[in-house]
Amino acid sequence: MVAVASALGVAASMLPAAGPASADPIANARAQAAAITAKIQADEAQIQALTGQVTAADYRLSQLQGQIDASKAELAKDQQQVAQDQAQLRTQAIADYTSSGTTSTDTQLFTSNVNTSGIRSEYSAIATGNVTATIARLHTAQAHLQDTQTSLEQQQAQAQATRDNLTQSQSQASALAQQDQATLASVDATIQNLVAQQKAAAEAAAAQAAQAAFNQRLQQAQAAQAAAQTAAVVTPGGGSSRPSGGSSGGAGSAPIPPAPPPPLAAGAAGAVQAAEREIGVPYVWGGTTPAGFDCSGLVQWAYAQVGIGLPHYSGAQYADTTHIPLADIQPGDLLFYGPGGSDHVAMYVGGGSMIEAPYTGASVWITGVRTGSGFVGVGRVVG
Repeated sequence: MVAVASALGVAASMLPAAGPASADPIANARAQAAAITAKIQADEAQIQALTGQVTAADYRLSQLQGQIDASKAELAKDQQQVAQDQAQLRTQAIADYTSSGTTSTDTQLFTSNVNTSGIRSEYSAIATGNVTATIARLHTAQAHLQDTQTSLEQQQAQAQATRDNLTQSQSQASALAQQDQATLASVDATIQNLVAQQKAAAEAAAAQAAQAAFNQRLQQAQAAQAAAQTAAVVTPGGGSSRPSGGSSGGAGSAPIPPAPPPPLAAGAAGAVQAAEREIGVPYVWGGTTPAGFDCSGLVQWAYAQVGIGLPHYSGAQYADTTHIPLADIQPGDLLFYGPGGSDHVAMYVGGGSMIEAPYTGASVWITGVRTGSGFVGVGRVVG
């Protein structure tokens, strides 16, 4: 009981205490979880020890009960034997008295004799004395057995009280262990939440940075494209359409303006909406249905919802789309990664973001456009 009370005191000290906030709440929570785990192990050791003591107490009680049962059986046996002796002595006394002692070779007190009356009286006294002595021995034996039984019953009561205390301590220790387990589960949940929040914050920051980088690159590409288009504009006679300082280049000196990209497929906006409805669907390698998508499977399924067919392979989709400058990207255009677009494909949704089925263990999500290592270009589905 003292050990369990001490354990309860330690458990109380394990509860979270108010104090200055740490710069790393996850490390704090993990340290608390480690301390609670150590406490649970101590609880389990205490429970195991108490269980052994309860088992020993049960064995002691069974021994005492056996001794009590044996004592009762011995007492009953002695009572039965003395009752038999008493009945036999009385019967023998009566028989010898009535037959003048001729029925027994052991009691030839009642033979033909002038003093028969005295002898009969003497035998009667002897018989009575034998019976009385037997009864006295019975009473002595009964008293001894009763004392033994009383002692055993007292020991049994003490052993039962000890066992009850041990059982109570065991129950308290088990309750304490359950409380610690619940506390540990709560701390583990806190850790998971903190990790999830930290991960979400990191992903949000990364997505924001990626969007900012993409927007900057997009603006640069658009500015460069506008500058190139302006420089390429020439008059029909070969002169620049802009005012010149009196010089003119030859007809072959001006660059040819780039051809404008083809218009978006009529269903591009619908494909974006279809893909966005599948946010949260798990990544499944080879998946092409809302039960699970891989990268090209999501793109293929989204465009299929607006009646446009695409192959189920990012490299084939890259080959099957019209490649356009990054400066001309619009929602519904596809972004490809790896040689020939063979590694990955995502769909642009606008605002510097794209939707994709990223990898095993993740789900369909919207994230910032990545235009770093591995990015090979933009493909437009023209329908």
